[in-house]
Amino acid sequence: MHDMSAHAVHHGAPTSFIRKHIFSLDHKVIGKQYYALALVAVIVGMVLSWLMRLHLGFANFAIPGLHLLSKNGAPGDIMTPEYYLQLMTMHGTIMVFFVLTTAPFAAFGNFFLPIQTGAEDMPFPHFNMMSFWVTFTGFVILMASFFVSDGPTLGGWTQYAPLSAVGAVSGPGQGTGVVLWAFSIAFFCVGQLFGSLNFITTTLDMRCKGMSLMRLPLSAWAWFITSIMGLTAFAVLMPAVILLILDHIAGTSFFVASNLVINDSLLPHSGGSTLLWQHLFWFFGHPEVYIAIIPGMGIVSHILITNMRRPMLSHRVLIYSMGALAVLSYMVYGHHMFVSGMNPISSLAFSFPTLIITIPSTIVVLIWLGSLYGSKLRINSASLFALGFISMFISGGISGFFLAQPSIDILLHATYFVVGHFHLVMAVAAIFGIFGGTYFWFPKMTGRMMNESLGQLHFWLTFVGAYCIFMPFHYLGIAGNVRRYQAFVDDYLIPLIPVHKFITVAALATGAVQLIFIYNLIYSRFWGAPAPDNPWQGTSLEWSTATPPPHNNFGDKMPVVYHDPYQYSVEGASSDFIMQTSPEPVHSADEEK
Repeated sequence: MHDMSAHAVHHGAPTSFIRKHIFSLDHKVIGKQYYALALVAVIVGMVLSWLMRLHLGFANFAIPGLHLLSKNGAPGDIMTPEYYLQLMTMHGTIMVFFVLTTAPFAAFGNFFLPIQTGAEDMPFPHFNMMSFWVTFTGFVILMASFFVSDGPTLGGWTQYAPLSAVGAVSGPGQGTGVVLWAFSIAFFCVGQLFGSLNFITTTLDMRCKGMSLMRLPLSAWAWFITSIMGLTAFAVLMPAVILLILDHIAGTSFFVASNLVINDSLLPHSGGSTLLWQHLFWFFGHPEVYIAIIPGMGIVSHILITNMRRPMLSHRVLIYSMGALAVLSYMVYGHHMFVSGMNPISSLAFSFPTLIITIPSTIVVLIWLGSLYGSKLRINSASLFALGFISMFISGGISGFFLAQPSIDILLHATYFVVGHFHLVMAVAAIFGIFGGTYFWFPKMTGRMMNESLGQLHFWLTFVGAYCIFMPFHYLGIAGNVRRYQAFVDDYLIPLIPVHKFITVAALATGAVQLIFIYNLIYSRFWGAPAPDNPWQGTSLEWSTATPPPHNNFGDKMPVVYHDPYQYSVEGASSDFIMQTSPEPVHSADEEK
């Protein structure tokens, strides 16, 4: 056990407003900045999904004021088919990158990873500041594509070549829109790489005295594992989008095949591979799904243990399972390409690990359920969202079994079944993790408590609403409802329109419920009840410091860790929990667990 805290980069408390709040080197301020960015992004993404849902449920409905967003895209306030696809692309891109990656990983991780490891700050504070501002710049560039002449790109968040690589000839937004999209994602990748380097170094080198790796809380482990994935996944996506930019503005043809004819004209490109883009994109894209969900797993485990007042059945197996998910996530990317005409043997090679990856996920779920069994769980907003996360993760994960089989996937791939699957397992589950983390850590981050009654009301309405929106997607998919269509006028799709109307009403209502959360967040930030240092009687290091934490996290005295992170209900102890920093002896058999 070694004390690395001596090597932390010491930077004094900021004195000017700009250094304290804008160009901050403090990981806690940067964490809050990431959270604010994710909050803005999720509101934009949610509004885009409302516009899409209104159009899907009521195709000829004039959405008041829509022409102000785009004259070409919504003449007379009625959405064109192309504009529907442009909104869908922006919705997916904003949600995947600037919400699901930014909030659970970058926001909470930045704020709490150094505190949970017992560090004064991140090892590279300037990198950390840069990671936020580069990410923020990426978001601004993406938003800018709404204001170019032919609007944002319509290639979907996956931007499949060759249409995304040949320029404006292939559709609205496919010229400037794609270039802006690609620059935005390139910036985002740079920000994530800076952040990941900081997270990894903090975890390995900045732990305080007594803090072995196995004494880290599960949330810290989840951020650490995620940052290793981020380092490798975003390092693949970045060169891919740079090649896409070169195809657009430098006349290369990395992703454009020979003899390609679009709009009756032969394109001057030759020799590229359209499938190369899919390989590069999904080699990033599948780990990205776990980059969004593993932080949620860690946050949910941390919340549940604190509210069950006892450790999980196995701390180590949870860590190993999250690690296994990270490793396997690179081996399964080809299941996104079962319909690309790949060799059936390749399909089999990707189908097998896709089934294997369900094993660590199932182990995690069984440990959660087994640990909850018989526990006297405290019911509060945070623990309810943690339970909701488990529910969504199971419901969305089960449909993954079907999609792992190439024969079934080829039937379902281009349908709403897949949309239902990934929204439940990745989007809604991750957002429940974000909500849980917010209710749980808000007192530590701001020094004030959130309103518990509003929190529980928010949970129940959101929980029911999410199932009303995304469960019917699966039924639509089995009925053959195609993805990315903007209206359902084929004979066999017309009977499904009432289902779409139901989903649209559910989506608008569930979106409106989020106003409760936003009100609770803003009101509590300024006028909430003052929070004690340890409102939930937690044991990990973030609860041993002041609320909100001082500039260097622990004041004058650096913490020393004596115990595993979750010492609850220990026999013979003076209270039902023992802080990690408490020198109170614990029976050795308990330590071994």
